[in-house]
Amino acid sequence: MIHFPIMARTILLRVTFSCVLILAAVGVLAGSKDKEPAPRFNAITTTGEKFTNDSIKGRVVLLEFWTTWCGYCADEAAFVDKIGHELADKGLILLAIDVGESKKTVKKYLEQHPRNCKIVFMEDTNLAAMYAATAYPIYVVIDRDGFVVGTQRGAGGEDALRRLIARAGLESPDDSDAD
Repeated sequence: MIHFPIMARTILLRVTFSCVLILAAVGVLAGSKDKEPAPRFNAITTTGEKFTNDSIKGRVVLLEFWTTWCGYCADEAAFVDKIGHELADKGLILLAIDVGESKKTVKKYLEQHPRNCKIVFMEDTNLAAMYAATAYPIYVVIDRDGFVVGTQRGAGGEDALRRLIARAGLESPDDSDAD
């Protein structure tokens, strides 16, 4: 065992503490980077509407990555569609991107479980690869300036989705507005 004189231990502790503070400060600064611009994308809905980074400027976009076999996706579809419809007049575009399934499979599923939003097939966009959509649902919010302001991987419920969208400046209406 090494024994340090008291003065040396005090200096060592101060230097160690200072290094820890410096590293913590560097970590905080590294974590507080600017918003990330949304990757360049193209998407075509089942009705033929085309969306790109340029066409969404000035609007908030909610990307929902889902599959027909995902139970959580099915559970959340009703309130996702409700939020999309409710906030459309405030500038929200909801794009529901089915990942990894054939158009035939998705169309058959939608006959049984209709959605009230813009549906995009994976082969009609490059978005699934850009956001590493491998677990579902995944929600991504892009603000009016084209920056990604939030991502949620996995089901979180309606309140969590509303909070995610609020990061882009789109607040959901609530009872306090009626006063």
